[in-house]
Amino acid sequence: MLTDLHVRNIAIIDEISVSFKEGLNIITGETGAGKSLLVGAINLLLGERASPEMIRTGEETATIEACFDIRGNERVKEKLTELDIDADDELFIRRTMTRSGKSRVFINDSLVNLHTLSAIGELLINICSQREHQVILNRGNHLDILDEFGNLTTLRKEYKNIYQNYQDLLIRERELISLHERHKAEAELQQFQLREIENAALKEGEEEALLEEKKVLANFQKLRNLTELSYENLYNAEQSILVKLQEFINTIRDIKKLDTKVTIPLETLEETYYQLEDIALTLGSYLRSLSFDPERLETIEERLELLGKLKRKYGGTIEAVLRKRDSLREAAKQASHLAVDIEETQKALVKVKELLNERAIELSQRRKEAALTLASLINEELHTLKMERASFKVNITPPSQKEDFYLPTGIDEVEFFISTNPGEDYKPLLRIASGGELSRFILALKKVLAHVSSVSTVIFDEVDSGIGGATAEIVGEKLKSLSHHCQILCITHLPQIACFADHHFLVTKKDEEKQVKIHLTYLSPEERITEITRMLAGIELTQKAREHAREMLTAVLNQQKRLPKER
Repeated sequence: MLTDLHVRNIAIIDEISVSFKEGLNIITGETGAGKSLLVGAINLLLGERASPEMIRTGEETATIEACFDIRGNERVKEKLTELDIDADDELFIRRTMTRSGKSRVFINDSLVNLHTLSAIGELLINICSQREHQVILNRGNHLDILDEFGNLTTLRKEYKNIYQNYQDLLIRERELISLHERHKAEAELQQFQLREIENAALKEGEEEALLEEKKVLANFQKLRNLTELSYENLYNAEQSILVKLQEFINTIRDIKKLDTKVTIPLETLEETYYQLEDIALTLGSYLRSLSFDPERLETIEERLELLGKLKRKYGGTIEAVLRKRDSLREAAKQASHLAVDIEETQKALVKVKELLNERAIELSQRRKEAALTLASLINEELHTLKMERASFKVNITPPSQKEDFYLPTGIDEVEFFISTNPGEDYKPLLRIASGGELSRFILALKKVLAHVSSVSTVIFDEVDSGIGGATAEIVGEKLKSLSHHCQILCITHLPQIACFADHHFLVTKKDEEKQVKIHLTYLSPEERITEITRMLAGIELTQKAREHAREMLTAVLNQQKRLPKER
């Protein structure tokens, strides 16, 4: 449930902080005081698109923050876990908006997008306002509502798993048949390509080795000349480097004999001499090994030409050619098994479709039974809400798609219909003309679904539209009853409804420092009497109206004491 709300710089709201509690939270105030701005702020908190015009004049940013108690709300916790967001028994949401149009959203300090915020929000709060397309009024949600009411979610999940298996098999069958047709058309070409690559007997690293060998053969004379020159200078010449170095070492040795203080290390010089001598021997050996084989060079060039041709045809690199070879081998292997695979897949399809059909029929039958029960209960509620002539029904029809009879949710399309007067055709909920009828229907549906709904907070924005008198008192009783199952926030203008509040808040609008500011006040028992009096009498708060307000509150209190709570 919603425990705390903080709104800053939204429309004419300067800053409001409020704590809500369990039960029925009533919000009242004069027309235009800003009550519905609170609902608008909560809508933004739940993922509604924002515009810079929503930010209070003179301010650059707006912020909405809320804290929810999610103890026992497993659907929310599962969703948070799925999104990799830390979750315990409290959920914090913060949304900031700027005039530049940027919006940032945090859930438990994790930065998320509006889609994620909306996915979480619809599990936390349901807002029922006069003409908003909310969860209950959206035809796309009617099937979910019916299944939740009928405790059909487990059967539906079982069906969905079978359906997914069925779809996977259909996809596999199409892919196998397509592959089989492709193989038949391409078999000759693929066999030629595979023979061409396999006959080349490619090896990884071969091309680099051939290029290196070709470089040596192509530069044979230059290599020989450089090697002979190096060998001559280092070792073979009369005044070679090694001869000069030996003379230098002997000279240093004589110097050290004459003066022991000379620190030139003879060992280092001698080690250098031997290292150079090893190099000279290596050069000599390399020189003797050098030979030019024109036939080998021609063979290398022919091989490189073949490798180049294969690379141009099959991917640009030897690795790509080898991958092509492997894919051709796999294709040839698959071709030999495709007919068997297709046959086995089609046999599996027959079995899975039989099971799918069984579960679909079972699910559809259970839905029809649940639909009758749901309609009966809602009609009872509507009659107690002074809609004795109204009639509600759940319309269950086969899928409109002709190509695939099975849907991920079954073989049913569900929509809620209502007729408000005998003899009138049933119409979809969103086509109900009267605001009062729509308000009462939503309340009736909420009351029936209270035991199965996972949403812990329901907000009614002016549920009293188009009603009054005895009907208003009945609506108040229904709201009170509903608040035993979930937290209710209700904006109302009717004292008959406000009297049922567990917690009463007053919204006022005042001019302060040349700006309009909205205040939200939690009313004490005496302040409640004053507010109920205002709602009854208007501007002139007479003593008679005050006594009437006190009597109304006392009557509701005594009535509630006599009734057991529907926990």
